Parts: sequence; C-alpha cells; structure tokens
Amino acid sequence: MSLRRSTIPTVRALAGAAPGTGNTWHGSHWFGRWPTRLMETHRTEGQNVTMEQVRLGSSGLKVSRLALGCMSFGDGSRMPWALGDEAGEPIFRQSIELGITFWDTANIYGYGSSEEIVGRALRKYTSRDDIVLATKLFQPMHDGPGGGGLSRRAVMEQVDASLRRLQTDYIDLYQIHRFDSATPIEETMEALHDVVKAGKVRYLGASSMWAWQFASMQHAADLGGWTRFVTMQDQYSLLHREEEREMFGLLAHQGVGSLPWSPLAAGRLARPWGQAGTERSAKNPDVDMYGTPLFLDSDAAIVDAVQQIAEARGVSMAQVALAWVLHNPIVTAPIIGSTKPHHLTDAVAALDIVLTEDELTALEQHYVPRQPTYFR
Repeated sequence: MSLRRSTIPTVRALAGAAPGTGNTWHGSHWFGRWPTRLMETHRTEGQNVTMEQVRLGSSGLKVSRLALGCMSFGDGSRMPWALGDEAGEPIFRQSIELGITFWDTANIYGYGSSEEIVGRALRKYTSRDDIVLATKLFQPMHDGPGGGGLSRRAVMEQVDASLRRLQTDYIDLYQIHRFDSATPIEETMEALHDVVKAGKVRYLGASSMWAWQFASMQHAADLGGWTRFVTMQDQYSLLHREEEREMFGLLAHQGVGSLPWSPLAAGRLARPWGQAGTERSAKNPDVDMYGTPLFLDSDAAIVDAVQQIAEARGVSMAQVALAWVLHNPIVTAPIIGSTKPHHLTDAVAALDIVLTEDELTALEQHYVPRQPTYFR
C-alpha cells in the first residue's frame, strides 16, 4: 500500500460532528460536553502541587492528567536499563509529590518484577486508596495453557497472579495488552466481565490493535451485557500518528479515553535528531518484532521543528512534544516512562504549554504516514 503524506486525516483537519456525541471539531479545538476535565489541588510535604484530574474515558473515575509508566521498573538482569526498588524510590516519591497518582504496569514487564516493585512501592510510599493502579495481560508469562493470551483460563489465572505480585485485592484498570486472534471475542469479554463482577477489577481497557478489532470487542460486550472498555492505550506521538485515521474517531464516538504510550517516541523527540540520551534509548531497535521500521528518515524534520520551538520558548524538547500530545482532546493521560527526575518535571511543565496555531502547523506538516508498529 502506498502511503502519501496527504492521505492522513489529521486531528486538526477534522470538521463536523463526532457521531453520536453532540460535539464538534473546529480547527484544533474540541467543543462539547466530553471529555470533562476537573482541577484538584494535592498538598504534599507542605507544597501546593496542582495536578489536573480527568475522567477515565466517560467513566466516573478521575485520574491524574499524567500516568507513571512502570515499565521503567523491574529486574535489571532481564532489562539492564530498568530500576530496582532502591533506584526506583526517588521516582515513586517524586510521582506522588507531583500528584501523578495514576500508575500503569503490566504482567510482562520484567516477567512480573515490575508489578512486584510497584506493589512494594504502594505499601511503602503511599496509600492504596490514593493510587489508581493499572496493569495488563496477554503476553506469555509461561508455557502453560493459562500463561498468555486472552482465553478464560488465562484471564482468571493472570488476574490472580497480578493481584499477588501487586499485593492488592483489586486492580483499578485491567487492560488487554493486544488482541488475541486465537480466542473467541465473546470468551474474552465474558471472562473480563466476570473478574469485574468478582470485585478483582474495577474498569477494563485495551491496547494497540486495529480499530475494527476494538469495535468488535465493544460490540460483543454490548450484545452479551458485559463490561465495556473505557480506555485504549495506543502508540501516539508526533512520530506515530496513525491512530488519527480511524481509532481516535471511534474513541470519541464511544466515549473511550486514550492513554498514549511512548508519547516522546522512545526519546527521539526529547533530543536533537541522531543523539541518544538514556541507556534504553541508545539500545532501542530500528524495527519492531515484525520488521516494521520504527522511524523514518523524514522524521528528522519533525524533530528539528520540536527543537526550534523549544529553543524559541526556552523550554525542553520533551515539554514541546508532550504538549502536542496533550492538546488532543481524545487523550486522557499520556504514559510517562521515567528513569530520571527531570522526566517527570518536564512532563508536568508540559501541562502549562499551549501551542500556537503556527507552532502546531510546524510540528505536523512534515509527518509521513507509516505502518503501525508492535502489533498486527
């Protein structure tokens, strides 16, 4: 398939009503009742830290406008760049101090070690009542019949394993990490509904799949009278905008919130083109597991635009790139992976940046459509 720059229907180009919502797009602005964003003030250690609170999709649950990505924590023997308990302590404490109380992990991160570290951090640095905790299932944890995928056996086995590692009796947001083509959709949705009704899970979410697959799962939930997904965790950044084609319109129509992962494109948007910052970014591959390129040569012009705007404003490149993600009204809370203190302070600072129309045009005009990565 030939992908030309002119083929992508960007968010700023959308016009008219979002089906079934009563809301309209106008340029880069969203007019209507959804999503609702509320402000709250968190007081921590004598400081007034204001963190915006937003609805998790169209649910009644409020979460911090930024989410702490906990793939950064885990067993260093498996992931050399991952932080253990001691090294991760400053990041967890900083997250709490900044009001970032939405934490996202997955059973596969460090093969369970991320969940274990997050569970210990919950008990040591904060209260379970103060944290919105999200985790995921799908990737193979072992070779047994319940080790991976989205069968009923896997859902029941993996939710209990995550609860043990997290040292909690419930998960706020339980997400399927990928679509499982080997399991009937109805089997998955009923099993997920059952763990909600059992009190083990409060809300359901999904991650990285085709829009038709997500729509099919939501439809199955409706037909069966089962719990629907309230979030979609998708890859979205200035360098990966394919969700704007179909997924974001579907999310707006259904009142589902987007939780973008890799909003800085694995750090490519946080530093001049060609430079590597963290140990993890230096070791990032050029293609995904299917051989699909993660980045294109044309991306250099986008990164250059981020750099120019950041220098003109006197802020970091990360702040500009994240501000662009946050300006999209479909986005509930970007997932911020942090291994250094400035990663979270940059993210919080991005909340106060309002990009001009000229800046938005400069950031968006060089995008070249591409194949999505990390799923098929």
